[in-house]
Formats: sequence, C-alpha cells, structure tokens
Amino acid sequence: MDLNDIRAEINDVDKQLQELFTKRMELCGKVADYKIENGLPVFQKDREKQVIAQVTEGAPDELKGATRVYFQTMMDISKCLQYRKMFDNTGFIPFKRLDLSGRHRVAVPGTFGSYNHIACSELFEDADTMFFDSFEEIFKAVSAGAAEFGILPIINSTAGSVVQTYELMRQYDFKICAQAKLKISHCLAARKGVRLEDIHDVYSHEQALRQCSDLINRGAYKAHSFSNTSLAACYVKESTEPCAAICSEKCAEELGLEILRTGVQNAAENYTKFILISHETFKADNADTISVCLALPHQSSSLYRLLTKFSVAGLNMTMIESMPIANTDFDVMFYLDFKGDIGKKEVTTLLSELSHELNYFKFLGNYKEV
Repeated sequence: MDLNDIRAEINDVDKQLQELFTKRMELCGKVADYKIENGLPVFQKDREKQVIAQVTEGAPDELKGATRVYFQTMMDISKCLQYRKMFDNTGFIPFKRLDLSGRHRVAVPGTFGSYNHIACSELFEDADTMFFDSFEEIFKAVSAGAAEFGILPIINSTAGSVVQTYELMRQYDFKICAQAKLKISHCLAARKGVRLEDIHDVYSHEQALRQCSDLINRGAYKAHSFSNTSLAACYVKESTEPCAAICSEKCAEELGLEILRTGVQNAAENYTKFILISHETFKADNADTISVCLALPHQSSSLYRLLTKFSVAGLNMTMIESMPIANTDFDVMFYLDFKGDIGKKEVTTLLSELSHELNYFKFLGNYKEV
C-alpha cells in the first residue's frame, strides 16, 4: 500500500467520522430540547465522567490520553451547541451610546503632562480633568460618581501589563468604554542647574523604570519607584538633592525642569495602551473589542476547554493575561480580549454561557481603540 492508498483510506474514515459527528450533534440537540423542557442543566458532571471513563478504558494504552482529549473536545462542542439553544432568547446587554464630544469630567492619575493626561487629551476635545495620586483613587472617583470617566494605563509593549490596574479591575464595578494607544518617549529631567554627572538617584513609575532599564544600568543609577511619572517629576522639582525623573517631555516642560536626555527608553517603538472606564456601560457605534475576566477551576485542560468555546463561536481572541489572586494558594484570574459586538447573537450567547458555567465571570466592556 503506497501513500496515496493510505490517504484514500483516511479520507474514507474521515467521511464516516463526519457523518457520525453530525448524527451525534443532532442527538445532542434533542438532549438540549429535553433539558430545556425539564429545567435540567446543560453540564451534568457524572454523565461526562462516565462517557470519558468508558471510551478511555476501551482505547489502546498509547491512545488513552488522546482518546480522552478527543471525546472531551467533542462533548465540549456539544455543550456549546446546547447552550446556544438554551440562551437563544437571551436579551442583549443594555448600553448607552458613547459620545466623547463636549465637556466631561475625567479622573486622571498624576498631573499636567503625565502620559495619562496626554491620553485623556487624545480621547476628549474638552475634558474637565480631576488629578489623583493613585490608580485606586481613579476607580473610587468613578464608582462614587465624582467623575464620569477615568483613565488608566493597562499594558506597555516593552514592560508588559500594568499589574496594579489589573488588580483593581477585579475589585471595582466598572466598564471599559474606550481605549487609546500612545507612543511613549521618555526623557531624563532634573532641576535647572543639576548636572548629569552629579545624578545618582532616578525616580519614576515602576513601568517607566523597566522601560528605561538600559539607561539606569549604564548610569549605575539607584532607581526609586513612584506612583506616577509626573508625580515623580514633581518630587524631583521640590528635592534639594541632585536627582532626576523619568517622565514625558511635556511634563518636564510644565514643571520647568531641565531635560538632560531625550528618548531614554530601551525600545524606540514603545507604546502604552490606556483604558477609559465608566460606572455605566457605554459603547461606541464601531466598538469591536470585548474584555472579560474569569476564574477557571483547577482541572486538567480547563484553559484549553475555555478556548474551545471561542473557537466554536467563531470569535477571535486577541489577548489573554493571567494574574495571581492575593490571599490564595496560587489561584489566578484570567483577563481576555476578543473581537466582537454585544449586539451580535453569537457574542451574547457566549457571554451567557461563560456566566452560567463559571464560578466567577465579569463582563468588562465593549469598546474601540481611539
């Protein structure tokens, strides 16, 4: 038997598998109808365990693991189709149309010239800015209604995720309604009259310090973490010591600092994404990105099985981030971005499925990068 003969035989087997798969899914559809009529849950743990144990036991030793994954995946697809029937009449998530024109009160970390302030200027024509020292104060201001919107950094192309923002996203009730991407170019700034060779201490946000690690290492500077790049610059302005701040050139100019060096970040192509948050669900007409956070059970293949749901729904996941949960035994929270619109049926069905099946699930918003 040559290769073509073997492939022809595989094609015949594939045809049989396809026919059997179609028949199985049709039967699962009938199961779904019965469960809906009788108020039964889609996921029945004991039934799944029984099927997996049965098929695995009958498989050759070298295929037991593969057999388990094969049938488990098929059962996951079946559950997705059953949920599709169960949530067929689910309503869409209510939202208000996002309109950033006109004057809006916005909570911003730092002060004039901070990167957050620059990102705010990119989003709003006329923002009534309220400056705060910490990221948590932004969430509190939005939650309390003191500000209509808040802006925060979420991820940098060089230094990665802004951990504090992710931690606060889990703790507070809010929605992401827009995203802005800025090219970040840092400068080294000091009080007028301070010479570069006299500087030993550098202050900035931990993200900026990581983005400028080459500069810090070459200069043998002692790096000091601050809550914000602009507030670090304010500290340097008031200090009597020969120290410097890593901040934006605009911030240095606003504070009257002398710019000693420009473009001090490690990577020339250095970008940060900022999220605009609100207490209400706002959505732009062209919103195409959805963010959620969720917790998965400590079970084999739980992440793989989650990804199956997105694949069956035909939705493209663009980002997945995991963050440890404090005061737990290495439990993690997953943050996911995927392309979609909450006005589409396949999206609302998937969101309903995730909310129904997982112990912790949170819809974070549907937005567009501005």
